[in-house]
Amino acid sequence: MTLDKILSIGGKPGLYKLLTQTRTGFVAESLLDGKRVTVGMRNNVSVLSEIAIYTLEEELPLREVFKKIKEKEKGGKTSIGHKEEKIKLEEYFFDILPNYDEDRVYASDIKKVIQWYNILHDQDITDFSESEEVSENSSEEE
Repeated sequence: MTLDKILSIGGKPGLYKLLTQTRTGFVAESLLDGKRVTVGMRNNVSVLSEIAIYTLEEELPLREVFKKIKEKEKGGKTSIGHKEEKIKLEEYFFDILPNYDEDRVYASDIKKVIQWYNILHDQDITDFSESEEVSENSSEEE
């Protein structure tokens, strides 16, 4: 599973896997407890593959940030929890992404990134490469 099927839903904790679309929205399943929820078009929903982190030069896709965390942690979970003090979170994030924009990336954003990475790791979703469409196109050409 790639990040294009993983959602963050405003007002709901954790991450969700997109299951199917309906006329009025879609059905998603929580990666935390497996419960299914129906989400309307009025909810604030973000697809993880569309999220980026501000750096001093550009916006870096979240998948690239996850790759850097995975590299730092040698494929394991993060060495700090998402509920650590602000200064510890910022130090950890600075180790991963030394050029992140400290004025536009808040401690709450860092908490989410760390929490999301650990949820994905628990669900064994650790392939942060480009979307499946790229690999499907290359297999059709063969």
